[in-house]
Amino acid sequence: MSAPHPGRTRAVISALSTGVSAGLLLLILGLGALVIAVPALVGGVPLTVLTGSMRPQLPPGTLVVVRPVPIEDIAVGDVITFQIESGQPAVATHRVIARGVDSASGEVRFTTQGDANNTPDPHRVQEAQIRGKVWYAVPYLGWVNQAIDGQTRSWAIPALAGALFIYAAWTFGSGAREKIQARRRRDTSRQRGEQVQPDELELDVAAAP
Repeated sequence: MSAPHPGRTRAVISALSTGVSAGLLLLILGLGALVIAVPALVGGVPLTVLTGSMRPQLPPGTLVVVRPVPIEDIAVGDVITFQIESGQPAVATHRVIARGVDSASGEVRFTTQGDANNTPDPHRVQEAQIRGKVWYAVPYLGWVNQAIDGQTRSWAIPALAGALFIYAAWTFGSGAREKIQARRRRDTSRQRGEQVQPDELELDVAAAP
């Protein structure tokens, strides 16, 4: 049994490297779209679920993208993100279980509860407290979002995607150069009247686009 042709091995490694690089590039671009681009288009914000109050639908580590909506578009059954105390940064993401109107002020109030909780939240949510309604959620991605702050995220994802793109382009270019060199060796051998090795022919055919 003959040993694998060195050129063929290089071609296989080059193809695998290109495929892996392209896959990672698409993954990074997809994550960037989910975390940065898409939320920005709708004025939304990506947040990370930190507690188990919304299990099993939104377990800890889930990335939720919250977008602002008119108060009229929030109905019973929707999952909203709201300030736990009005004007304070701490927020919770729970499901609306009741909607009513305050008799004194005439303002809309929402009663919320975590899916995994046995009782409703102690205070009804005012309109001013609402950050928005959950638009979509991605499991586990919240841990990544939590680890990278906003300032770092703005350059880290584009930089990583750019590095992977350059690597993929370099790998593809290396494979293309090997194909050209193989063809040149074959043409040179034919011009000299030398016999072209079968392995070289197979490599050239297999590597051809």
